[in-house]
Parts: sequence; C-alpha cells; structure tokens
Amino acid sequence: MLNDYIIIDSKTNKPMYQQIYLSIREAIENGSLKKGSKLPSIRKLSADRGISKTTVTGAYDQLCVEGYIVSSPQKGYFVAANFDKLPKTVEITDSDSLKSRYYVYDFSGKSIDEKIIDLAEWKKNIKDIINRNYLLTSYGDVQGEMALRSALQRYALGVRSVNAQEGNIVVGAGSQAILYLLCSLIGFGKKAAVEKSGYVQAEMIFKSFDYDIKYFESDKYGVTIDSLKKISPDIILINPNFSGTRGSNMPVTRRLEIIEWARQNNALILEDDYNGELRYSTRPIPCVQHYDVDNTVYIGAFSKVLLPSVRISYMVLPEKLLEKYNSVKRFMNQTASKTEQLALAKYITNGKIDAHLRRARRVYLEKSRAIISAVEKYLPEAKYQFNETSLYLTLKLPYSIDIAKTEEALAQRSVRLMRLNREENAPTLSFSGIAQEKLSEGVRIISEVLKNH
Repeated sequence: MLNDYIIIDSKTNKPMYQQIYLSIREAIENGSLKKGSKLPSIRKLSADRGISKTTVTGAYDQLCVEGYIVSSPQKGYFVAANFDKLPKTVEITDSDSLKSRYYVYDFSGKSIDEKIIDLAEWKKNIKDIINRNYLLTSYGDVQGEMALRSALQRYALGVRSVNAQEGNIVVGAGSQAILYLLCSLIGFGKKAAVEKSGYVQAEMIFKSFDYDIKYFESDKYGVTIDSLKKISPDIILINPNFSGTRGSNMPVTRRLEIIEWARQNNALILEDDYNGELRYSTRPIPCVQHYDVDNTVYIGAFSKVLLPSVRISYMVLPEKLLEKYNSVKRFMNQTASKTEQLALAKYITNGKIDAHLRRARRVYLEKSRAIISAVEKYLPEAKYQFNETSLYLTLKLPYSIDIAKTEEALAQRSVRLMRLNREENAPTLSFSGIAQEKLSEGVRIISEVLKNH
C-alpha cells in the first residue's frame, strides 16, 4: 500500500484525524515524504482505510494550515515543507543533574548573609499583597508602582541624598534591564568611558548598542580628568563608592571636577551607586547626582541590600532623558514583579528597611574585619584591595598561579571564589554570603592552594 506511512491504531483514544495528521507530519519531517510528493486523494485514503472523508479532510486541512502540505485545485495535495533531517527532540533531564553544587566556603558573592534579612517580615509583606486579589488581576505601572516610586523617593533621599521626584524614577527587574532601557533612550553608537575592572555586564549591554568602549585611567581618587580629555566620551560610567587604584571613596572635589567636565563637554554621567548605602566603616558621601540633577543618571539596586532574588533596580532620569522616556513608555511593559514592588514599598514605608540596613552594616563590618585578619594571617605576602560597599577583597599576589588548576583545586576543597582575574593574577574573595565562622578556615585553605599552584 503506497500510503503505509499512515499509522492508525484503533485501540488508542487519540482521534482518527489526529493520527492521520501526525503520521503524515512525521513522514515529512523524517524525509520519507519529500517536497513535491503527492498525497493520496481524500476519496482514495478514505476508501483504503475505511474511514470517513470528513476525518481525512480534517487532517489535511490542519497540515495545510501549518504549511506542511498545499492544495492544488484539480490536482490534489502535495508536500510543501522540506526537512533535511528530523528535528532534534528534547529529552527529559534528570533533575539531580541540574542541582547547583554546594560549596562549604563560598566566596563567590552570589548570596547574602541570612542574618541581615528579616525573612519573616518580608514573607508577611508578600503574603499581604498576594491576598489582595484586585492588585494581582491587573497590569502594573510600566514606570514602576506609584507606591514604590513614592517610597523610593524618600528612601534614596534619606540614605543617599538623591534628588528625585516620583516622576523621574523608573523601576526595572535588575540593573541590566535598567541599563538596556537607558541605552535605548540615549541611542546607538556612543563612546563610553568605563573602569577597566568595573561593570562587565554593563559593557556587554554597551556593545549591543554599538558603543565604542574606552577604559579610563584612575589615581587614588578615581577617574582622572586628563584621561577623560584623552577619551572625550559621550557617556561616563562611574561607581563613586569604589574608585581609584586604592578602591577608595571618590572625594567630593573629584566628583565636582567630573561633573564640571561632563557639563562643558556635553557628556552624560551614569552613576552606578552599587550598594552605596552599605558603607559601614566610614560615613557615606552624598551621591554624584546630588550635585548634578541635570546631567547625571542615578542607578540603584536592592540585590545585595535586600535579597538577591528580588530583582528590583531603579534609575533617576534627568529631565532631558525623562522627556524621551515619556514619549515611548506607552510601547513598553514593566519587567519587575508587581507583587515584589508593592511588598518592597511596604517594607520601606514601614521603616523595616532602616532596621535592615543597621543590621547589614553591623554584620558586614564584623565580617570585613574577620576576612582582613585572616588574609593578613594566612597570606602575609599578598597585598589586598578592600572594596567596602561591594563586600569583597582583591588579592595582589607576588607570584604567578595556574588559573585553571587553582580553580579546580579550590573546588575539590569545596571553595569557590568570586573570580580569578586572568589579566591581573588577582583572586577576589567576597564575604557577603559566607558565614563569619567559616571565613578564617576558608582563607587558610585558599592560601594552601594558591601556594601550590
């Protein structure tokens, strides 16, 4: 029988027309039926298989709709699709293979210390929002929930001296989503000045907008004006909380110099205020945007301040970019969870964030002292750069190490680092997530592995 590729099983509950449809589709996909091959007529297939013409018509119609076959008047049905080989099928994956590896000494910075977050209070806020059906059954505000933007206005002004109105704040699901939106407002083909060891994810976004990325030079106070003159950028990306060759807080004098240069040269400042509110050994200096509301975009986030799983970031737009945003926002959708936005608004408004920050500063101050003490004890030959707000140390080693072997050896000892800088031979240790009581032993193991590789 010429149409033996059509398999019909009378014992299955699957409809007859669907069995015919699937048989023909599979024959086309696996190459048994080539493009241009003629299918049996509806009358013939109906007679050969003892089924109704309506059943065959239903199968053929579905194949026509999906483009597998075409109907030619007075001639019949022909195969229209051409498959070189059967499409790859997805196999069921063993869930055990997807489990993340657990590290006893995790210096990767991919988590925070559980001591700083009142999870019971956070869950209470989430539950309160979930129980309000009218909030869950509607789309959120594309710019960010008004309740959150209002709370952020007071919060950012209080902890970072940000000058913002509710209308200038835009909320998104993480800093990368915010940067994508920001770059779409700025436009393509710009020249961006960034720190060489700075925000890699931002560089990836800049490249996708065809930005010419240049690395600026720094002294102990941060980016130098001379390096900006050499680059002549359209955009300057800075983190004033961690700048310069010593990783120090950028002083007000340098901030004002950058603001003045950018104003005179029509350059836009992007202030990545990553964890600016987490400074604990010194008093935080007001953000750059505090001194320049017209030419600085302020970007803040809650991944380390609150919870890494709560991907909420926000930016404060100057008026010249706000006008562009307002003209296009009707074509956009909000990327951050409405439920989490409203829960965060409540967490801030009720004053819980203030207690949270006090706890975080205390915990991270103790842990920073503990890890510095451990490094000085077990790695006395290494110099280190301490980044307070980003919660990590970068080691400067007097000897070379085999990066691949070092990472493998550390993993065997259940140790994971934040990164191993291949250019500078500089292992980086974050103390944000690892328990304080594990810091000393973790650093001891790292010292052994580094000296062996």
